[in-house]
Amino acid sequence: MGDTDPTGPVMDRDEVDRALARLGSEHEAVETSLLALQDHAGRRLLEGARLTGCTEERWQVTEASITLLWTYFDAYSGALRTAREIRARRRWSSREDLVELTELLRGECVTVPGSAAAAANAPALRGHAGRLGERYSLAALVELMNELYASSLDMVVAADAVWSALPARIDLLAAELQRTRRLAHPVGVRPGEHPAGDDLERITRTLTRLREQVISDPLAFWKPLEGSSAPGGGRPDTTVYDREARALEEVRREIDAVLAVRQDSEKRIVRLRDVLSRADRTLAEARTARGEVLAKIAATEVPVVSGPPTALQEQLAAAAEYRRHAQWHRLSPLLESLEQQAEDELVRARESLTAVTAPLAIRAELRGRLDAYKAKVARHGLAEDTVLAERYEKARRVLWSAPCDLRVAEEAVLRYQHTAVELLGTAQHRVPGRSGPYGQSGPYGQSGPYGQSGPYGQPGRGTPEERGGRRMSDEGEAGA
Repeated sequence: MGDTDPTGPVMDRDEVDRALARLGSEHEAVETSLLALQDHAGRRLLEGARLTGCTEERWQVTEASITLLWTYFDAYSGALRTAREIRARRRWSSREDLVELTELLRGECVTVPGSAAAAANAPALRGHAGRLGERYSLAALVELMNELYASSLDMVVAADAVWSALPARIDLLAAELQRTRRLAHPVGVRPGEHPAGDDLERITRTLTRLREQVISDPLAFWKPLEGSSAPGGGRPDTTVYDREARALEEVRREIDAVLAVRQDSEKRIVRLRDVLSRADRTLAEARTARGEVLAKIAATEVPVVSGPPTALQEQLAAAAEYRRHAQWHRLSPLLESLEQQAEDELVRARESLTAVTAPLAIRAELRGRLDAYKAKVARHGLAEDTVLAERYEKARRVLWSAPCDLRVAEEAVLRYQHTAVELLGTAQHRVPGRSGPYGQSGPYGQSGPYGQSGPYGQPGRGTPEERGGRRMSDEGEAGA
């Protein structure tokens, strides 16, 4: 066993038997893999499909690789069969047999026909580029078959994964699209009439084009898994499909909103009319109150009340017209806009009424306070006091005169309160300084309702008593 040749030391019988067993197992594994690849559903689909793009290019290479794989496998099988026949000649192999088996099992004894190598546009074994027509060892041939098998299986598995996932999902989405179109047409969601109708047309075109591309070029929709060397490592790229699915869902929500409008549009229009009617009545009340305030209160800074919202009434009439002609796709956004605007208009009308009637509310509060103190004084038997009766009468004349000067009225009420508290002698009811419930000088700040300069921006004219006398109307108290 000490003799050597280019293949190394001559193998003994045990080494030959172990090598034959190992090569037999490899032969069986390679044969099983090749048969599985031959029967793979993805390979059969690729053979019968009209391919384009990168899938067509890769399939040409893969198809040649599979053909070459069988050529290599046949050469490998022939070499293994020859080695088994030599070993089976004798129970105890001679030295000549062992030398021949060593050369066959370890040496470059397998020759790939040059015509087969030229016909295959497949990757060559690393370090042996351009030598596919030469002799190779069984181990090198197994390595080459493994590389060709891995690249071929990767392409077949990737195409099959895309075909198994995307076309079925696209078909389901297309069926949902058709149901959506049947719902959209009766409610006026049509191309050119409603944006959602245009979206449906675009989604239809995109799905049709997407399905054609997936069928003809599945590898264009395959994302390999980074860092993975296993055949078929990756996943289908569903970016376009997912985008169109989301777009269809948005269209469905829009159509649902239109259908909801068709069901309850009459009630919503009635509610809108009611809200706008209340806003109109409130504005009318504010305009009436403004005239009353200008007549009864000595003030000119009363807010101007706007007229009724004619634009909203016109839009409401348009909404009723849309409903009459079943134009639900136009009615839906109009009702949503109108409902918000109508609520805003009602709030504005109420705020306008509150701003206009604020002077009357202040006068009513002063009147109530004056009467409350009068009743309190009467309960304590002080109603006949001359000073108290005189100050009450002055305050009452100012409050019930027309127009009423609120600053003068507040000062008169405060004087009456001070006098009443002093007469009652009750410490807990003492009013400090000249302040009322609004601070140091009444509800309007330092000098009554209009500040230090009166309601017209000029200093107060005369004493409070004189101003109260001038405000006394010849008509008496009926108009106050």
